[in-house]
Amino acid sequence: MKITACKTFLVEGIKYNWTLLKIETDSGLHGWGEATNWPGSPLIEAACQHAGQLLVGQDARRIDYLWTKLYRDLHWLGQAGPLLSAISAVDIALWDLQGKALGAPVYQLLGGAYRRRILLYGNYWFTGGNLTPEDYARQAKAAVAQGFTALKFDPFAHVNYGYGDDLSDTNGLTEDQKQLAVQVVAAVAAAVGPQVALAIETHAFLNGPTAVEMAHRLAALKFNCQWYEEPALPEFPDALADIRRQIPLPVSVGERVHSRFMLRPLLERRATDFVMPDITRCGGISELRKMANLAETYNVPVSPHNPNGPLSTIASAHVMATIPNFFRQEFMVHDVPWRDTCLSHPLPIERGHFVLPDRPGLGFDVREEELLRHPGLRQPAAGRVFYV
Repeated sequence: MKITACKTFLVEGIKYNWTLLKIETDSGLHGWGEATNWPGSPLIEAACQHAGQLLVGQDARRIDYLWTKLYRDLHWLGQAGPLLSAISAVDIALWDLQGKALGAPVYQLLGGAYRRRILLYGNYWFTGGNLTPEDYARQAKAAVAQGFTALKFDPFAHVNYGYGDDLSDTNGLTEDQKQLAVQVVAAVAAAVGPQVALAIETHAFLNGPTAVEMAHRLAALKFNCQWYEEPALPEFPDALADIRRQIPLPVSVGERVHSRFMLRPLLERRATDFVMPDITRCGGISELRKMANLAETYNVPVSPHNPNGPLSTIASAHVMATIPNFFRQEFMVHDVPWRDTCLSHPLPIERGHFVLPDRPGLGFDVREEELLRHPGLRQPAAGRVFYV
């Protein structure tokens, strides 16, 4: 089963572009993968195109060999970023191909399912209204009514994190900003009740003392906290471990951890309670499974990051079906209306769960004509500011 072509698609998403990859073979079968990342999706697409050129003529069945070859041959580009996103898309597409060729779902090829219903937590449920406690509370109730028993949000979203026009800003917070964040969390917690877990996002934009202070202020609300996400960047494992020891909330890290090699020091230092790798950034199905296996040796649960396109959701669910240390999977509650229409079958979401089908490969095909109707921007909007 030789690879004959690799095609990329940049598609408009609700949060940022999806970057999708189609691998074609001389057998007539094809596989789909996803490399969605932000910012810089044109860089990701270019990396997918370059990696795809290197794959033409290769045997699509040699999944681990091709993963390792791309990683080692292009390692001078670094251990993360566009390279790993491209490898992610390639790997997902190759597993999809393998399943189709063998007539089996990917989760069966990975050893079989512990579960077919993948528990989800909701993100991007707060897209309507303003960033007020009342608007958050109203939308949280609506998400819970759909069956979600855990919700993630960033109560500091009203803050520019020190990257605005005022160069005197720092990534500390004013007292008003701190109080508003507490009010937002309190309003959401009161609206949904103690049976619903809340994951608090910080995007690693708070400095260390502020991250610790706000964790204590939020903990005083006595709400059901799923975790306190990224109180520091993953390149500071010692700082993360120190923060974790100082605060009463569980910590989650991993969306910027791009391989098992980057995950190991975080686990060795006991820097996090949960790991949340992103299948479109960490190396795809193969690497997400290896990272989950590594986390299992430290008794750490896995909860994949997933604010991406539909193939990311599907591929992550296949992996999460097959590991013992799965916790929850992220899911975009509000998304573009073509998320389902670009697929051969709608995403099977039932009361806060993704229900895995038993169709071969990933279990879904992609309608290319629908992708082409919703092209993503290949140039950033003029004057747009990206946080560093």
